[in-house]
Amino acid sequence: PVERADMSTRLLSVLILTMAAVPALAADRIQPARMNAEDLVPYMPDGAEIETRLDADITGDGLRDLVFVARNDEARVLKVLAAYANEVDMGYDPVGEMRMGVSPLGSASLSVKKGVLIVEDLDGGTTAIPSLYRFRFDPKQTKMRLIGDDVSLYSRTNAHDSTSISTNRLTGVQIVKRSVVGEDGYSDQPEQKKKIGISPVWMEGAPLPEDTLGFGD
Repeated sequence: PVERADMSTRLLSVLILTMAAVPALAADRIQPARMNAEDLVPYMPDGAEIETRLDADITGDGLRDLVFVARNDEARVLKVLAAYANEVDMGYDPVGEMRMGVSPLGSASLSVKKGVLIVEDLDGGTTAIPSLYRFRFDPKQTKMRLIGDDVSLYSRTNAHDSTSISTNRLTGVQIVKRSVVGEDGYSDQPEQKKKIGISPVWMEGAPLPEDTLGFGD
């Protein structure tokens, strides 16, 4: 019995050490060289500059991918480049691109939480349009899928009503909230729930906030 107990203890120790080594192996995985501004020129509009960038694992394979926003005077785009590394080659492949508003009130914010890429932006002028987009990498399609977006429109001078639309692209539930401006400020209206289609929306087809809001129609 004592020998069996010792054997069990040794097996448990080996298992613990093996499990502890897995994250270390992932962390030690050879990574493609970090792309600099010159490397990114072919992926950007002519004459564009990098507004913001994020070097992080987006695809869940342990490699450091690249997400960035680039802009010039006429265009502004979000790009996702997925890293790859094998026995003979390593580098980056484009897996997503989205057009963005061309009048940002500051730099876009990029982050990753639990495998979801989060893109936050504030565009416009006197009428401001904040937005938050959530994307997840689809390994079968090797593309970024839009899984949810929250967009709003409001007047920075209280000159008109405000609208907020939150859309879950996986469940097809869309919640619309409106506030009407009056003499005493904004008055919230009853929220509305709508059902939309749940066909995949890829990053390339993600609607601009203005499109979702119907602003400018």
